This record gives sequence, structure tokens and C-alpha cells, in this order.
Amino acid sequence: MTLDQFTATLTQPQPPANLHPILQGLWYDAKGDWEQAHNIAQSKEGTQVYDRLHAYLHRKEGDRFNANYWYRRAGATYFNGSLEDEWQTLVEQNL
Repeated sequence: MTLDQFTATLTQPQPPANLHPILQGLWYDAKGDWEQAHNIAQSKEGTQVYDRLHAYLHRKEGDRFNANYWYRRAGATYFNGSLEDEWQTLVEQNL
């Protein structure tokens, strides 16, 4: 699946079947369901890719302190680009 194909699924009422949970989280986030995305991020705390999603979600929430905690846990630095750029980067990394 490409980024364009993934983005096209955002018109659907549910994420595509067999989508990796990280991509499901990003899908729900793009659909405005932060809570569902956050539940996915929390489901495997301590796994870097889930912690990285968690960091993004807290950054989006506006909680920089908490976001920084999760970026550190993910072994990543604070993302200085736009939220849209970070979302796209995370999607591309997980496709």
C-alpha cells in the first residue's frame, strides 16, 4: 500500500482489514478519533514504534511535556515539523 492508497481509505467508515495496528492508530487519528488512536498506542507500551505513535498523539494534544517523555521512550527526538508532516512520516515509516 502506498501513502496515497492509505489516505484514500480515510473515506471509508472503518480501517482496511489486516492493517498494522500502528497504521490503524494513524487512520483513527486522521479520522478525528484521538481516543481510539491513543488506546492503540497504549496497547503495547514499551515497544518503540507504539511509543513513537504515543509521542505524536500527545504532541497533537498539545502536551509537550508528555510528548517529550514518549519521544525519549521511543528513542526519537521531538519532531519540529508540522503535525501533518509528522503524521505522513509515521505513515510512510509503517507502510
